[in-house]
Amino acid sequence: MDVGLVKDRRPFEHRIGLTPGGVRALTEKGHRVYLEDDAGREAGFPNEVYRDAGATVVYSDEEVRLRSEMLIRLSPPTPEECESYQPGQIVIAAWHLAVASEDYFKKLLEGKVSTVGYEIIEDDEGKAPVLTAMSEIAGRLAVTIGAGLVLNEFGGKGLLIGGAPGIPPASMVILGAGTLGCEAAKFARGIGAHVVVLDRDINALRRVQQMTADEIPTMVATRQRIEKALAFADLLVCAVAVHGERTPMLVTRDMLKLMKPRSVIMDLSIDQGGCCETSRPTDFSNPTYEVDGIIHFCVPNLPSTASRASTRSLTNSMLPYVEEIADKGFERAIRENSALCRGTYTHDGHCLRAGVARTFDVPHYTIDGG
Repeated sequence: MDVGLVKDRRPFEHRIGLTPGGVRALTEKGHRVYLEDDAGREAGFPNEVYRDAGATVVYSDEEVRLRSEMLIRLSPPTPEECESYQPGQIVIAAWHLAVASEDYFKKLLEGKVSTVGYEIIEDDEGKAPVLTAMSEIAGRLAVTIGAGLVLNEFGGKGLLIGGAPGIPPASMVILGAGTLGCEAAKFARGIGAHVVVLDRDINALRRVQQMTADEIPTMVATRQRIEKALAFADLLVCAVAVHGERTPMLVTRDMLKLMKPRSVIMDLSIDQGGCCETSRPTDFSNPTYEVDGIIHFCVPNLPSTASRASTRSLTNSMLPYVEEIADKGFERAIRENSALCRGTYTHDGHCLRAGVARTFDVPHYTIDGG
């Protein structure tokens, strides 16, 4: 199969879909890989190492698209890019179609593009291997960046997140005990922050308490307890996710008045719509804004700031699926691999995700023809 790696045009997206090692795994099987010129440079992988791995470097994204049966990228393509895809072309990306516009989604259906979303690939045990890999990195970055946000330069209260002798640490409240929330809690506790985790799932909260030597306080995420936590939070990290669907709204604007002035909200659920009423996407050119005295940070795709590490982690988790598609062809691969099938949004003009089909009021199609 002909596989293409293109340079993302979205601002602040520095990753690439495969490392040179991933490319070599494909070329050694006889597959052809086309790399857009300098697509890996910002992740620390120059053209030369891809050439050494067997890739062919070409000098425009258009040429990559025209030569490739399968395209691998990170951020969702622009509407103009979507219109350039050929019927039957496979495009792997972090699509997040549950929060896309109706026009955008229906163009993909009408164009008969086969779309695979990193964020919805799910195995038979309910684990999301690619999303987990990115969430592990995002959780650690949340603490690293959050430690800066509570300083004066970003409008915070001038706190040290881990405290110091004679100085209490900042209070971090994490809403959501999935992989991102757990990684953030573990990392923050390790540097001395006061951490509290809320989730609706009691079993998820048990896992939080079991992962460190000193138990992290947890609460079931009822509205009353969320409000209680907001009152003492110096930094609120929103790590709520509903697999393949829009994030529920858990923090309303009215609830902001419970927080102390110059406290910080990091809404890392923003990729799926955000779980705060006052959240809107930002980027690193202007990452924060203020609403009712509360600092908001809502930058999506946080792992891109650690592009080399993220590209390696992405390749580790995604390469087996890419190889299966390349080896078998898309139709056979999604019939034989249930995780890939669950990770497919659209194929041959049909929607394969029930929640997305409901959102856009289109028929839900199963791969067996239902």
